[in-house]
Amino acid sequence: MKVRIATAPVSWGVLMKDTPNVPPYSQVLDEIREAGYVGTELGPYGYLPFDIPMLRDDLERRGLTLTSAFTIFNFLAGKDDETVYREALETAEVLAAMGCDYIVLSDVLFVVENRGGRAGRIRPEDSLSDAEWDQAAENVNAFAKLVHEEFGMKCAAHPHVGGYLETDFEIDALLERTDPELVGLCFDMAHIAYGGGDPVAVLDKWRDRTWYLHIKECDGRVREEVIGRGGDYYDGVSSGVFPELGKGTVDWQGINRILHEMDFDGWGTVEQDILPGMGIDALESARGNRAFLRQELNW
Repeated sequence: MKVRIATAPVSWGVLMKDTPNVPPYSQVLDEIREAGYVGTELGPYGYLPFDIPMLRDDLERRGLTLTSAFTIFNFLAGKDDETVYREALETAEVLAAMGCDYIVLSDVLFVVENRGGRAGRIRPEDSLSDAEWDQAAENVNAFAKLVHEEFGMKCAAHPHVGGYLETDFEIDALLERTDPELVGLCFDMAHIAYGGGDPVAVLDKWRDRTWYLHIKECDGRVREEVIGRGGDYYDGVSSGVFPELGKGTVDWQGINRILHEMDFDGWGTVEQDILPGMGIDALESARGNRAFLRQELNW
């Protein structure tokens, strides 16, 4: 087994393309390398340059590899969400030019108030109908086919609190309907845990479809407190539901065991969502997360 360790601008507070007051990308890339990582994701649309020679030079000078990008894609609307679809295709083109194998697809986030407001306690009635899941899968399959034919890449679907792909039963609904040759899973243990699933069980069930990792901690104790007071996703993040690796309740040894059994060989991107005002030193957290993976998991 071999997990190559990257991180991403999200760990420096660059959450979305419209997030204000983010650090310059040159600083983030410098600190990614300083913290001991060998790869980075692209970050939100437009954060790192889409100018390929410039991007290649920025990364090569720091000894970094571009691994993928967390890419918003409207599962239910597909092409009808024209701006989101265009940005996803442009992102895929950049990733392909940089030699990436996968594009990470997340459903659009927080466009349905109920989804963000009920973070961690989604019921079947809060989810899509069977017909809507059929439509979502058709859209994801069509995009995955295009990406594969045009750019030679595959898609890894990312479960994320706040979109329609959050719970274990929603992961099942999408993966059971999509092409197993073109659509896999970006296994994000923290979002699965926040969504109420068992990350070890999800990884075990979808071994053959797990192609890419988002390495992230979730503190189940904080999650329960937030759910108990009816808090939303942002309440969870600001309360520390995603702490540094090893400071939550994720079963790292259970995950490591299954990855070894799978003989996983691929990239894992460390993420730690940081919001303004949380008082977190991004560089020190990144160093600590990298040290945890070395010392506890030998990654």
